[in-house]
Formats: sequence, C-alpha cells, structure tokens
Amino acid sequence: MFAYIVRRLLYAPLILIGVNLLTFALFFVVNTPDDMARMQLGAKRVTPEAIERWKVERGYDKPLLFNAGAEGTDTLTRTIFFEKSLRMFVFDFGRADDGRDIASEIQSRMGPSLAIALPTFVLGLLVTVSFALLLVFFRASYLDFAGVVLCVAMMSISGLFYIIGGQWLVSKIWHLVPISGYGGGLDASRFLVLPVVIGVIAGIGGSARWYRTIFLEEAGKDYVRTARAKGLSELQALFRHVLKNAMIPILTGVVVVIPSLFMGSLITESFFGIPGLGSYTIDAINAQDFPVVRAMVFIGSLLYIVGLILTDLSYTLVDPRVRLE
Repeated sequence: MFAYIVRRLLYAPLILIGVNLLTFALFFVVNTPDDMARMQLGAKRVTPEAIERWKVERGYDKPLLFNAGAEGTDTLTRTIFFEKSLRMFVFDFGRADDGRDIASEIQSRMGPSLAIALPTFVLGLLVTVSFALLLVFFRASYLDFAGVVLCVAMMSISGLFYIIGGQWLVSKIWHLVPISGYGGGLDASRFLVLPVVIGVIAGIGGSARWYRTIFLEEAGKDYVRTARAKGLSELQALFRHVLKNAMIPILTGVVVVIPSLFMGSLITESFFGIPGLGSYTIDAINAQDFPVVRAMVFIGSLLYIVGLILTDLSYTLVDPRVRLE
C-alpha cells in the first residue's frame, strides 16, 4: 500500500502540470494580454501606453512560454507561464488582475462555499440512499414503479428550474426566506436553507436511480439469497449485506463531489448571491481574470487527485477483498 501511495503522489505533479498547461493554452488562445488590459482598464479606446503600463505592472509583458531574448534558464523562467502558473505548486497564487490577493480571497470565501456544500452533500447522500433502499425494498411493486418514474422526471428537469422555481415559490410568494444574499454568523442560516434544500431535491432523481441500480444488482446475488434462505429478513439483508457490499461504487461516486465541497457551486452561488468560491470563479471568468481562473482550476485538480487517492484507500476499509498492489 505504501508503494501505491508513493506512486500516486509522484503522478500528481505531472497531472497538475498538464492541467495548468492546458488551462494556460485554452485561456490565451481566446485572449491576449492586450485584450485583458483593455477589459480591465474599462475603456473602449485606451492608449497603447496605458496597455503597456498595465502589462508591465502585472507581469504580462513577457513571452508566454519561451523567452528567446533571454539566456540559459531564463528562457523558461522569464515567461508568463512560469511566473503565473508554476508558482502555484508552492501555493503562491499571487494577485488578481484587480490587485486583490487571491489566497486571502480564497480563505474568506471558502466558509460560505462549505456552508452550502457540506449540508447539501450529507443530506443529499442520506436522502438518496434511503430513497433507493426504499425502492429496492418494495421492488417490482407499484411504489417502485412510481419511484422510478419520479426519478426519471426529476433528473430530466434542469437544475435552473429548481432554483428559479424555489426562489419564486418560497421567497417571493411565501416570503419564508430571503431570495438571495448572505449574512454573517447565525444569520447566515436564513440565506442557506433554500439553496441547501434545492440542492438536495435537484440531486434526488439521478442519484437515487443510480443507487437503486447498484442495490438491485447486489440484492440479486447468491450470497443475499442464501442469507434470506437462512431466515434473515429483507430489511436485515438490505442493511447487513446489500448496503455494505455496495459501498465501493457509492464511494466512487462520492469522490466526484469532493472538489465541489471546497470549490462551491458555480450556478447556485451565482443565483443566490452567495460570496463563495463558485461565484468568485464565475466573476473571474467574466472579467477574464487569468490569475484567479488558473488558481481555481489548480485547486480543483489538486482536490480531485487527493479525493481519488483517499477513495482507493477507503476501498480496503469497506471491502477486505480489495488489496492495493
């Protein structure tokens, strides 16, 4: 297991370099430093001197990947890619194009993102797994059929419908919670209830249907039929055997959510006006703020790699048959 962990950790820098290089290439294919300067200066007609001054102040006056005018290692180090991207490997995110410190912004915005993502993740997992087990318990019945139809209908509806419909019904018609915004301390709960509930409801359809398929596959295996033949009730068989042996695919699906727990939900935070990392990323994309975009992509990639390693390790805990060689 130790050799496996070391091998995966050695892969991580190569993956991160590739992701950063791809992000860098995609960003500068559609943008040039001159375009970024014009957008940040906020004027339709700016002088070439103002553009050059903006580029020099923010380090965009250098070549992108290779500095032909330099010598030795400076040909690679005195470039925008090296100074703007590779520094992130020591968690030096630098400053955004508007001058704000990116690391400070991430720290201040991580709290609101976690306040939405963690309850949505935990409650969503409990609700969808419980609902899927309920459908499996009453499989091949009218309740199971109605549950599957409901799941298909819910997963066919766009997430924007749940957000807009929830804001209109709960906030505008019933006036139960604010329609958008965010507050500090305990006051934040008023602004988080609706996003969390909508996040849970929007994820029920696809997740519950997927979990139902996994549980049905396990419920039809020989060891479950043997347990029933020995006198184990259907409820005991579901919780003692089916749920336990279905943990590996559940863990695999859970790891996909790990980056979003820290990165925030792009759409939810934007629609509800929550100052989290998701809205921070959307604002940076709209403003073509490359330092913020590549910092968020880097953090998301790093969290995903860490999540995959933790998931592989957790396999050995939930299923002793799995061994990491």
